[in-house]
Amino acid sequence: MASGYVARMLEIGYALSSEEHRPGDLVRYAAAAETSGFRFALISDHFHPWTDNQGQSPFVWSVLGAIAQATEHLRVGTGVTCPTFRIHPALVAHAAATVADMMPGRFFLGVGSGENLNEHILGDNWPPVGIRLRMLEEAVGIIRELFTGDVVTHDGEYYSVHTARLYTLPEQAPPIMVAASGPKAAELAGRIGDGLISTAPDSEVLDAFRRSGGQGQRIGMVHVCWGPDEAEAVQTAHRQWVNAAIGGELGQELPLPAHFEQAAATVRPEDVAEKVVCGPDPERHRGEIRKFAEAGFDHVYVHQVGPDQEGFFRFYADEVLPKLQ
Repeated sequence: MASGYVARMLEIGYALSSEEHRPGDLVRYAAAAETSGFRFALISDHFHPWTDNQGQSPFVWSVLGAIAQATEHLRVGTGVTCPTFRIHPALVAHAAATVADMMPGRFFLGVGSGENLNEHILGDNWPPVGIRLRMLEEAVGIIRELFTGDVVTHDGEYYSVHTARLYTLPEQAPPIMVAASGPKAAELAGRIGDGLISTAPDSEVLDAFRRSGGQGQRIGMVHVCWGPDEAEAVQTAHRQWVNAAIGGELGQELPLPAHFEQAAATVRPEDVAEKVVCGPDPERHRGEIRKFAEAGFDHVYVHQVGPDQEGFFRFYADEVLPKLQ
């Protein structure tokens, strides 16, 4: 792909990692992302971090309220909310509508089928993926109904809503972006979503999204660990984001941070470095982002692993964003 195409079509965003940072810091980083030239941000919605080393997990809706006041232009979405287990879809609709009213035209709701890590906490059974996707489809339907401002009564396969109405609504309902890591979820995203969120430059996922009628933004996620010393950056990534190298379906199935740590016991720093771009070479950072553009994504958001967010912002503002956006 020609670099001119990347420059015309691609928008770069920032990942607000709730697993690693306290709420006040997340608010500061959102404001810094805006002033550094990032166009949008996604904030993770977790009850637990992936590992104890990450160490944080604030309530996303409280943080979003503060971000709404600390930023002026940055578009922000959840990356992603599971509206099917620990939070009923009617409450997700209520929270999302309030944030969207506080951030006119700047908020989008990212949703997905979730992980056992966060969704088992109320004692719910963790069903197979096919059931989780059916639950997600029903939940998104409820959320869209409530966004109309009508009185909603719904008795479905998984959820009941009785004479519920949202009174505080934005002028325009926020878009609902659906996360997918495989073709089945991508097909659902194409049918029920206003866009797609994914974590790999997988053309098969994009093809399934498009075949099912998917339109709107296609958002991909890149993990990096910028630092002036590549070897130190690799060690930071291994310490803070070892879960990047845990493959397969374990990311959806393991229930506790301790289990992720056990699964990662044999993961080497070099294994993490294959999944996380480490060090100060701007072309490696740009190259990883371009992989998503070449696969067909038009938005990519970047997760800086570790504590040095300020250095990352300076590096991207000077060396990466000017040559991509």
